[in-house]
Amino acid sequence: MKRTTIMLPAALKHRAEQAAKAQRISLGELIRSSLAARLQGAPEREPLFSDEAVFHGETPVDLAHDHDRYLYDDLH
Repeated sequence: MKRTTIMLPAALKHRAEQAAKAQRISLGELIRSSLAARLQGAPEREPLFSDEAVFHGETPVDLAHDHDRYLYDDLH
């Protein structure tokens, strides 16, 4: 591990210390696990919009109301 120094607002440090104490872990462990969780789950893009074939171009104004027709009827 590498040692580092971070600057925290007093209120945030206090809340972090209380959370670490409640979980019976060190402040360092709380910060490491929180940072790892934050970085692990950060998708590059919203999955709904990641496929350009699914979401492309103008959206019909009645899409929400008539979604079954758009999904299941032959519109072409």
